[in-house]
Amino acid sequence: MDAALIAGIVVAFLAVITVLKAVRIVPQARAANVERLGRYYRTLEPGLNFVIPYVDRVRPLIDLREQVVSFRPQPVITEDNLVVDIDTVLYFQVTDPRAAEYEIANYIQAIEQLTVTTLRNVIGGMDLEKTLTSRDTINSQLRGVLDEATGKWGIRVNRVEIKAIDPPKTIKEAMEKQMRAERDKRAAILTAEGQRQAQILTAEGEKQSRILRAEGERSALILQADGQAKAIDQVFQAVHRNDPDPKLLAYQYLQVLPQLAQGQGNTFWVIPSEVTSALQGVSKAFTESLPRAQTNEEQSAATAASAAAAVEAAKQAEAAAAQAKAEADQSVGPRQIGPGTAASDPVVDGIADAKQESQKEPLKEPLRETE
Repeated sequence: MDAALIAGIVVAFLAVITVLKAVRIVPQARAANVERLGRYYRTLEPGLNFVIPYVDRVRPLIDLREQVVSFRPQPVITEDNLVVDIDTVLYFQVTDPRAAEYEIANYIQAIEQLTVTTLRNVIGGMDLEKTLTSRDTINSQLRGVLDEATGKWGIRVNRVEIKAIDPPKTIKEAMEKQMRAERDKRAAILTAEGQRQAQILTAEGEKQSRILRAEGERSALILQADGQAKAIDQVFQAVHRNDPDPKLLAYQYLQVLPQLAQGQGNTFWVIPSEVTSALQGVSKAFTESLPRAQTNEEQSAATAASAAAAVEAAKQAEAAAAQAKAEADQSVGPRQIGPGTAASDPVVDGIADAKQESQKEPLKEPLRETE
């Protein structure tokens, strides 16, 4: 009985194991190939599946999701004989579990080697600069070649991305220098453009300011000229209305004489020859200003007044001439007078003549009274 119990237990255990082997549960996005008696029989779909124990053998599960594989950097020679290291990333998906299982032994390794050879073929026809700037072109060419080659393996290559392109260290340093030079060049160009624009704006501002200043000066000169013209017109009209005689003009001429030597830079002063005639005109103006047909007392008083006025005018003229002479002597220096000659000054001579004329007139009037 003990032997029968043990046999029953063994049979039950074998039955449980058989049932467990007959039932297979496949997860979602997975697949499994079944071999019956060593030959491919079918592919198990996700869910509950039954197989014949000890006859069917279930292969390992195959992942049907999109997978990402990053390959180590591979040295590639460009068209201009430069060695660069290129790191790629591959996105693929198993579409046929049977082909992936039986058409290729290791599809990941096969994809890696195919990627390297295709990459070397593509990069070999490009120089370094084009390689660095044509990643999209390289990716599309790699994807096309890999998708065509892996189609019979039951694999679809979705994307191929170049993660990094590392040129040699010397090339990196040269590229950095070139980039630095380009940045310096752009900075210098921008600085020059700014300076040129600033100079243009400054010149435009100066031009506008000069134009406005010139217009203001023109308006001021026009107004000043109008004022001077009106003043001259009024003076001219006043002169013509009052009808001045040459005696008044001679007196004004004598008053202007001291102003001729007031300049600090005057080193030579010329006394005009008209000074004598001007002095004579002034003396005659004072001696002949009053009428002669008067009484003896009025004639005596008028004569004395005219004589005093003439003497005063002569003194003023003499003082003005002396001041002008002194200033002229200071600026020019003392005049050299030869021996046996006397220095003659037309201003002094004119003043002396005016004095003599003024002193003779009072003497003539008493003689006329006695007559």
